Amino acid sequence: MADTYLEPAPDALSALAGLPDDEPVVMLNLLRFRDSAEYPAGVDAEPCSGREAYERYSCEAVRFVRAVGGEPVFQGASELAVIGPEGEWDEVLLVRYPSRAAFLAMVSDPDYLATTVHRTAALADSRLVATRAG
Repeated sequence: MADTYLEPAPDALSALAGLPDDEPVVMLNLLRFRDSAEYPAGVDAEPCSGREAYERYSCEAVRFVRAVGGEPVFQGASELAVIGPEGEWDEVLLVRYPSRAAFLAMVSDPDYLATTVHRTAALADSRLVATRAG
């Protein structure tokens, strides 16, 4: 089975310190949903699909994105892989933050972290890539 990635690695978050703080960063999210969301024991959540669980996460997370000055730029279905394996991703999401510090502030907020239970339950695999204008 191929490696799957659901949570940021601590060393990857530390590596963001190398990005300039006076430039926006756009986070590229590649998402593959589970057929059925998999919540951990003890989490009181209605059964749903992975896509529905991600929507729960998105509805809560967007207020944290906006609170640090960020904004969703694009969200759409992955239609066709022109290069790479077909069917790898279900959805693509771009979120712009005013700086890497803004992104790091959001992902370290305990209230934001509480919302990620829905994201983790939703996803079979994901990638999160920090980008900036070249």
